[in-house]
Amino acid sequence: MATWFITGCSSGLGHSLATAVLGAGFNAVVTARDADKVKAFERSFPGRALAVALDLNDKASIGDAVAKATARFGDIDVLVNNAGYGYRAAIEEGDEQDVANLFDTHVFGPVTLMKAVLPAMRARRQGTIINLSSIGAQFFNPGSGYYSAAKMAQEGITLTLKTEVEPLGLRVMVIEPGAFRTDFAGRSLKGAKFEIDDYAETVGPRRKENDRTDGTQPGDPARAARLIIETVAKPKLPKRLLLGSDAITIVRKGLEAQLEEISAAQATSEGTDFPKGN
Repeated sequence: MATWFITGCSSGLGHSLATAVLGAGFNAVVTARDADKVKAFERSFPGRALAVALDLNDKASIGDAVAKATARFGDIDVLVNNAGYGYRAAIEEGDEQDVANLFDTHVFGPVTLMKAVLPAMRARRQGTIINLSSIGAQFFNPGSGYYSAAKMAQEGITLTLKTEVEPLGLRVMVIEPGAFRTDFAGRSLKGAKFEIDDYAETVGPRRKENDRTDGTQPGDPARAARLIIETVAKPKLPKRLLLGSDAITIVRKGLEAQLEEISAAQATSEGTDFPKGN
């Protein structure tokens, strides 16, 4: 029986995915900063769910969580780096420690976790790693610069890892969700400690206190969870999987704009080459 290791299971997409994975008959290591928040999974799925405390900002916590998972279930077959939160601040407003914590949660913590499971996956020549990114890695809104940067970094690492380990029999995929009806735009959204008045028109409408999207997002986490499980069951994973009609619309529009810009500047860009024949 396959074992999934899922981060960020106390709410949102992580909670829905853990529920669907266990409902489908798999084992699941369900993690959260506070293990008590995911203990209900153990009561609902005795013997197949393991609730583990995991702080992605703490390397010792990551190592301990993986050790507990392997002691209980043996091999980790599917790792899902899902844990995360939103952060909105103008670039000038960004707090150094807040930004460091954001990158620890979205980039450095997941990297440490991947490095913890990769040796065993390589030895077996089998395993799947899925990293939850965001359409924020593909387009850029005022106030979301640090979040977009973290997700871009996560994607760069993930897609490079894919080229390195797929020849060894491992599978890697990035998932880019659109807006889902989770706590992401509510409890999980953090903002600048100090706001600069000059950004009232650009960043202001997207500050947490002005965001009215919570509870109105088009995406259904339960449907997304089922789709992820179905995708993992396929022989070949896509490099990048978009979730939600809004994700398709936004990312496609952004890519089309990029192509238009490249075409418009093609002669200028090519002007940096050595003359042909040199």
